Amino acid sequence: MRLRLLPDNFDNQQRGHPLALWLFYFATIVTVGRSLAHIFLSDGGAQSIATIPLDQFTPEGAASVVSMFAFWGLSQLLLAVIMVLVALRYRSMIPLMYLLILLEYGGRTAIGMIKPLALSGIPPGAIGNLVFILTAMVGLVLSMQTVNTSKG
Repeated sequence: MRLRLLPDNFDNQQRGHPLALWLFYFATIVTVGRSLAHIFLSDGGAQSIATIPLDQFTPEGAASVVSMFAFWGLSQLLLAVIMVLVALRYRSMIPLMYLLILLEYGGRTAIGMIKPLALSGIPPGAIGNLVFILTAMVGLVLSMQTVNTSKG
């Protein structure tokens, strides 16, 4: 198992179940999209997506929240760049990336429970993060499986 998570060399061979690769492509595309939304939407997605009531904040407070969302988007974009590299060139890293995705989204969910945001509705991320956690768990298990390629 350790060699699947941290092989001696990273190459472009994905040795787990083929579905693990397709789930990883999905996770990569979603991560790229989310990061770009946080960077380029005028409100960073804070109100339009996350339902944070920016219109109830002072202009300075709202601007600070929007900036924080853009900063978060950059962090997500950096993770997305690594995910794209893994998907295209270093597929043996997919199990490790699933573990990192699981830790990131699980940690985000835990922090959100400890330090909840003031929201005016239920943001899609509340469900989306749980979907990502489930996807990462399934992807990690599938990517760790040994696939028998021999016929007969």
